[in-house]
Amino acid sequence: MMKFKSLILSILLVSAVSCKKITESKNEEEPNKKLSKLESLLANLHDSTNKEVIVVAHRGDWRNAPENSLQAIQSCIDMGVDMVEIDVRETKDGHLVLMHDKTIDRTTKGKGAVNEWTLDSLKTLQLLDGLGVATSNKIPTLEEALNLCKGKILVNLDKSYDIFDKCYEVAKKTQTLDQIIIKGAKSKKQVENEFGEYLDKVNFMPIVRLANPNAKQTIDEYLEGDIPLAFEFTVPQDTISLIKKFKTIRNKGASVWVNSLWAKHNGGHDDEKAYLDVNVYDWFITNNIDIIQTDRPKLLLDYLRSKGLHN
Repeated sequence: MMKFKSLILSILLVSAVSCKKITESKNEEEPNKKLSKLESLLANLHDSTNKEVIVVAHRGDWRNAPENSLQAIQSCIDMGVDMVEIDVRETKDGHLVLMHDKTIDRTTKGKGAVNEWTLDSLKTLQLLDGLGVATSNKIPTLEEALNLCKGKILVNLDKSYDIFDKCYEVAKKTQTLDQIIIKGAKSKKQVENEFGEYLDKVNFMPIVRLANPNAKQTIDEYLEGDIPLAFEFTVPQDTISLIKKFKTIRNKGASVWVNSLWAKHNGGHDDEKAYLDVNVYDWFITNNIDIIQTDRPKLLLDYLRSKGLHN
């Protein structure tokens, strides 16, 4: 049976107790305890019905640092982003590094597939910025990235489904398992068959493309039994009737994740339109979306904070 939330249930229970005001304590030996940064992030992640919107930075703060770099992750931590999305690839000698593409051609001066390079050779390369200029940033390992994120920010591991056994070992080594979300555009039965041994140890999120004729069936299957902590939806047009299910999904205990990256994901309510008119983001709030992955984290954070939807 899928037990998506069992891993950190005890953490959240302890957090709730420690956070509770002690107004009638006889000995008053323990002062009120404030939730740690990680405890607050986890509590929000597992509360699908509150008004706090979770901001996910796509490949880190890539407008101000090379994508999937430690600097891009640190920038997200500094600005108060809740979660960073990073991409994981495997090297020729079996190490895990951050890289979106299968090749290193676009983001470095090197050429070829990631799995054709050893880690030592990749570490000789410099990451390029958005204009193709070499920076002092190197390609990080997954271990380096998770150590940076530990206790500070949630992490979505993209491109990780097929190599998650190795990702799992790195997360366990760095003690960051509770901070990680993995995702896959697969049916509940497929996930249980392919990934079952990890489902009570990690946070898994199904991806559902609303244009898919089987979308409603997929949603209904995942809402039976143990509920996933979130669904990631792609919404190619805002007239799709399944958007109306978002409120019900959240009331059942699963958050609703929609990307603001490109128009095809959100019925045309994307980051670039929001850059010209920030009220474009109203569409996400109106449609009961409480996790937004963005290419403009600072813009989205400022908008949400102005609406009292992010601390």
